[in-house]
Amino acid sequence: MVSFSDLGVSGRIVNALRKQGIEEPFEVQRESIPDGMLGHDVCCRAPTGSGKTLAFGLPLIERTEPARPGMPTSLILTPTRELAEQIYKVLEPLAWEMELYVHAIYGGVSYNKQFRALERGVDILVACPGRLIDLLERGSLSLEDTSIVVLDEADRMADMGFMQPVCQILDECRKDRQTILFSATLDDEVAELVRDYQKDPVTIHVGPEEVSIESMEHHFWLMPNSKKSTISSEIIRKCGRSIVFCRTRAGVDRIGEDLEYDGLGVEILHGGLSQRQRDGAMRRFQYGECMALIATDVAARGIDIEGVNCVIHYDPPENAKAYKHRSGRTARGGASGIVVSLVQKPQKKSYGRIQREVGINVEFKPPEFSDLPEFEVEFIAPKRRQSYGSRNRNDRNRGHYGQRNQRSSGRYGGGGGDRRGGNRGGGNRRGGNRGGGNRRGGNRGGGNRSGG
Repeated sequence: MVSFSDLGVSGRIVNALRKQGIEEPFEVQRESIPDGMLGHDVCCRAPTGSGKTLAFGLPLIERTEPARPGMPTSLILTPTRELAEQIYKVLEPLAWEMELYVHAIYGGVSYNKQFRALERGVDILVACPGRLIDLLERGSLSLEDTSIVVLDEADRMADMGFMQPVCQILDECRKDRQTILFSATLDDEVAELVRDYQKDPVTIHVGPEEVSIESMEHHFWLMPNSKKSTISSEIIRKCGRSIVFCRTRAGVDRIGEDLEYDGLGVEILHGGLSQRQRDGAMRRFQYGECMALIATDVAARGIDIEGVNCVIHYDPPENAKAYKHRSGRTARGGASGIVVSLVQKPQKKSYGRIQREVGINVEFKPPEFSDLPEFEVEFIAPKRRQSYGSRNRNDRNRGHYGQRNQRSSGRYGGGGGDRRGGNRGGGNRRGGNRGGGNRRGGNRGGGNRSGG
């Protein structure tokens, strides 16, 4: 059995991984870590959920030099706030072992806390392109010392229109940098990025090139729009942990409210929420504190959570690629999964085209719950009964599937602040003090960061 030590990972990091119960590297880690440790550019096609955070994170931590204030030496670019936070949580305790400071920056949180963190010094910066460009234009940081750059989920950044800012950011970094790129696909704009910004990269292919549609059980159920809410509720009750995709923020709010009114504990995720609300929703869904996550496509990009039994296409996906991306939130790690599309008659044609393009042929028919497999489902009710204005049982006017004619204004929306700012120097961080001084020379001053 190949170990992390065999791949060149230092003993301190290996011990930290062992404490987390991580001892045997996954395929993507075995394939990419050695070249990353040697400083080579790496271009890796690997699916989400394959273990790629450690695949790029371990070489980056091992090779990162201490940074001067406002001048990070390593940078990880990622498309969404949720993914940036996930990466931060994985790498922060490992970087701590090497006396390196990690900080994540993205929109929706206080500028002031990000300014303070950068002024104190950030060795490894995890960032979304939009906020990073903003801070660069404000003069709050410089990338002239950045010698290692990771582009994670490069295909998603292309899909979201981030290629221009990504290229602008790369142009700001050192010309002799190491560039590590991970993507589920390596075509179109990603191929151009590899051509223009990597130097003789080691190319690695891990796992299936696309989401394995064959590993999922697909259902296309015909129904009027008025019945979709109650059908979704019944699917969740039968399948358990589910993600429901809607096209709009308003749709997410409305469906979340409907499902809670039906007695289901759910969370919502869209760009109109504060970062604290988004973090809380992700955390509660990840740890099984609710039965379903209701999300827009953009907000759910990069989500990598195991144990999702079912994906519900409440609103139709934009195209076949979006159908694959959405559906790929289930059937992770070789498991099977259920995908249910709620189809109105005028949508049959577009859904038929999606079926042809993804390579499936499934009959359109009325809902049939006996077609769904049995799951061991733990029922979770809403933690707090929300106030829905004047809406009551008499308002619901249920039809055959329980359609509702009245909606309330919605409980979800703004408010909240950021949940983390990162305290460095001066305070006690994880049992140790990380003092001032010019850190470029390796003087970290202060006390003992190991906590004793």
